[in-house]
Amino acid sequence: MGVLKKLASDTAVYGVSSIVGRMLTYLLVPIYTRVLGQDQYGIVTEFYAYAAFFNVLYVYGMETAFFRYSNIYKEQGKKVYQVAATSVIATSVLLSSLLYFNAESIACAIGYCSKGAFIEWFSIIFAIDAVLAIPFARLRQLHKAKLFATAKLSNIALNLGLNLFFIKFCPMVWEVGTDHFLYSYVAKVYDPAWSIEYIFISNLIANAALFLFLGKFLLQFRPQMDFKLLKPMLVYGFPILITGLAFATNEMLSRVVLKYWLPDGFYPGMTKEEALGVFGAVFKLSIFMNLAIQAFRYAAEPFFFQQAENKNNKALYAKVMHWYVIFGMLVCVGVALNLDVIQYILGKDFRVGVHVVPILLFANFFYGVYYNLSVWYKLSDKTYFGTIITAVAAVVTIVLNYVLIPLYGYEGSSVVSLLSFGLMAFLSYVLSRKHYVINYALQPFFFYTIIAALFIWIGFRFVPNGTPAGFVWHQIMLVAFVLLILVKEKLLGVLLQKLFNKKP
Repeated sequence: MGVLKKLASDTAVYGVSSIVGRMLTYLLVPIYTRVLGQDQYGIVTEFYAYAAFFNVLYVYGMETAFFRYSNIYKEQGKKVYQVAATSVIATSVLLSSLLYFNAESIACAIGYCSKGAFIEWFSIIFAIDAVLAIPFARLRQLHKAKLFATAKLSNIALNLGLNLFFIKFCPMVWEVGTDHFLYSYVAKVYDPAWSIEYIFISNLIANAALFLFLGKFLLQFRPQMDFKLLKPMLVYGFPILITGLAFATNEMLSRVVLKYWLPDGFYPGMTKEEALGVFGAVFKLSIFMNLAIQAFRYAAEPFFFQQAENKNNKALYAKVMHWYVIFGMLVCVGVALNLDVIQYILGKDFRVGVHVVPILLFANFFYGVYYNLSVWYKLSDKTYFGTIITAVAAVVTIVLNYVLIPLYGYEGSSVVSLLSFGLMAFLSYVLSRKHYVINYALQPFFFYTIIAALFIWIGFRFVPNGTPAGFVWHQIMLVAFVLLILVKEKLLGVLLQKLFNKKP
């Protein structure tokens, strides 16, 4: 239980920083969806969908390779770090140079002629993210969760502050005009013709500031290259690169192709670009499940590798999965049953798509299941299976989106996400039974997922939504689900004993 407590402790630090950080960022969603039009938010959604692919390409699996080879060469952990970081820095400079000096032609190719500056800014953002990826991985490996969390939160807080300055404060001053005592200062940095430009600029400045937040730690880096060490790391990381690109396809493809595959007039009174903006906004409401997965991933990846030689490691991995399922289903039920309140985070024009959020929550839950299951091919050095699994799911994603978007719009894309991640989890489990058997408890898995879906369905089926009675009913259902978990896990008695300091 000691190692599980350590995992829980690290997850708590990463989780708190992720939750606080994402919540800070999430404060921008109600602003964006009230200040920007649906079509403008569609542009933001599309560019950050492209970013998901490039972030994977720039790091090319080197994070996971770093964890793996630091564990193999424990006495040379610092050298593994230096080599991995040097490699990523070199390739990032090359890739970003290609993007930066071909910005205009790339912008035109994706339908944004005269917006070459967007490509230039993102080329720098990609390079910064990649260059810092290995140092952040090193922090996780050294269990410096607090420094990691501080840097991430500082980055997010600065990004939030810059967004608020450019998108809310500057327009307010500009509207008052020269009578405002700060007008002359604002006029030097603010252009009223810009809107989404400031979102990208804020991201760029905040990411660049990470070099200051991590200054002392980054100064320990010394460029070093050892091709005998780098070659197996590249071989190990290449399937992870392909896996990452395939995963980005599974997660982000719909937000890249929606405006191309959605028929004109599919949503009455809404253009294709506006529909993309709505889908991108409601996707943000699945953030709560994403938070749980991100916090878990940061702590779990080094944990899985460090427990590789533990004779009880498989039992530990199974136990981790069990509690992930419970927590994940609790998040799904909690968020879904409170959507009639949570939807007001979005501007009025964006709430028309909130009905797909429960589907997206379950889709992200199954990604977390897959991430848990992926430990078998990472520890057995068979990462090519991850490539096969995600590639198959990516093909399914492309085909089903092509078929379902014209028929069902972003509702169809949401279902595709659920099917894709569910397929990945299923394939990973089936293959693990042949190559690295871990006895996961299937009965609780099916019990909790089916019961959670049933509770959500009942919650919305019998009482009108958006009414006081509906809100009360949803809370009753949520409490009932929590009590069910406590009873099934035999935790109710323990909880009562702690609350009342006596035996129940």
